[in-house]
Amino acid sequence: MKHICISICLLLSVLSMSNKSYGQDDFPVLEDRYFGQKPPGLIPKLFTPEIVSPEGLFEGGSFSPDMKTFYFSRKNGKYKKRTFFVIRYENNSWGNESETDIQYPRYSMDGNIMHRGNKYRERTDTGWSELKSLGVHFKDIPIMGISVSSKGTYYFDFMERTGNGYIRYSRLIDGKREKPQQMSKALNVGKWTAHPFIAPDESYLIWDVETEDGYGGSEIYISFRAKDGSWLPAMNMGNKINTELQESGAHVSADGKYIFFSRGEEKVREDGSTYWVGNPYWVDTQVIENLRPKQ
Repeated sequence: MKHICISICLLLSVLSMSNKSYGQDDFPVLEDRYFGQKPPGLIPKLFTPEIVSPEGLFEGGSFSPDMKTFYFSRKNGKYKKRTFFVIRYENNSWGNESETDIQYPRYSMDGNIMHRGNKYRERTDTGWSELKSLGVHFKDIPIMGISVSSKGTYYFDFMERTGNGYIRYSRLIDGKREKPQQMSKALNVGKWTAHPFIAPDESYLIWDVETEDGYGGSEIYISFRAKDGSWLPAMNMGNKINTELQESGAHVSADGKYIFFSRGEEKVREDGSTYWVGNPYWVDTQVIENLRPKQ
């Protein structure tokens, strides 16, 4: 798991609904929204848009909340070093790509704050600010995945060197950020717990974790919030999402229609070293509703 964390981050972004309640007219038309790819059903499909990967070098990427900006990276082939790009939807079409120093963006609900680990950028009149600290409570916390609800609550991972991972949260209370709290044992199960995604209304939480009773390595789990506010026990999302390979980094698109995640495996070189080979997948969010318990 530790070998794939960087690659997973390439896929991750919090593509959640904005608290501005983006309407369909604020997004690119459906035919263009996902680079013209045919949407998936209840079985995950590869998401590898040719517009950003004409040579098959695309690693992973993420949309902004208004679906009009796409950050992505390439490595392999002529890209010996991981290289980051941005492409924008302007004048009713996707434009040309350009290199960028922005990596692994994760957005606030309104799209005006871009998180990366325990730091963030603010939107400016000319683009984005330099990276800033999230504050004293997060200074020494190594965060791979962070997700923000419409209430401004952070849900993020905390990884120990032993491989034990935990999901924590931090609420905004009277305008002040509380000290991070650890979520219950009902959710923190297994090893390498990481990359949480919180629903905008905090009705469910998705993350990845290695457990002894799964289908393979890292797998995607979900928990729903009960009527009393407590979290129900962690639930494996099933053998259509999880396989003998490693699945991770699940998140929901800004229009609420699709789950994106990474699926892949570690390969071994002749010298014994390992490297990660994976691809982005997407699937209809109806799979979430099919798992949601009737309360």
